[in-house]
Amino acid sequence: MADTAARIEQFRKMANDDPKNELGHFSLGKALLDAGQPAEAAASFRTCLELNANISKAYQLLATAQLALKQNDEAIKTLTLGVQHADERREMMPRNEMAKMLKELGAPVPEFKQTTPERAVSEGEVLCQRCNKIGKRMSAAPFRNTLGTEIQEKICADCFREWIGMGTKVINELRLPMNDPQAQKMYDQHMMEFLNLR
Repeated sequence: MADTAARIEQFRKMANDDPKNELGHFSLGKALLDAGQPAEAAASFRTCLELNANISKAYQLLATAQLALKQNDEAIKTLTLGVQHADERREMMPRNEMAKMLKELGAPVPEFKQTTPERAVSEGEVLCQRCNKIGKRMSAAPFRNTLGTEIQEKICADCFREWIGMGTKVINELRLPMNDPQAQKMYDQHMMEFLNLR
């Protein structure tokens, strides 16, 4: 429990120090939800979505918090919007999980669009999973492991460059010692959430 409280304070500081850091609000919401504080968690997820409406997982977790608060009608609205966003961005995992939640609540599931890119992806380009646009592919994987390969195949160079700036904030604000495997794990988790890969 002390560990959970420490995480909440860590993420609260991150969100307060940089109020426009959607990842700070998202992480704070997750920690609060894990700690059984759905009302505060819901507020954090709402702030996260105001800053970046494209974080599909935030809709799912906001709806989870709303259900814990017995706000079923609000949860259905959140899930319906979340399914539509996730479908437009071709994020199958959160889309399907939210569709399943809607079915369990006896609510209609929006019809999925068969979205296709405006044009074919050319050599040296990638259909980015974060911005949902065709962008420049990184010339090399950012890490020499399967995660690095996945990022190179799914994320455009511009979005990864954006993460580098955000990643520096994560390291500084959370005071992560990067030689510690636990700190590396936390860094990777933030990165995957920012890049919309999990």
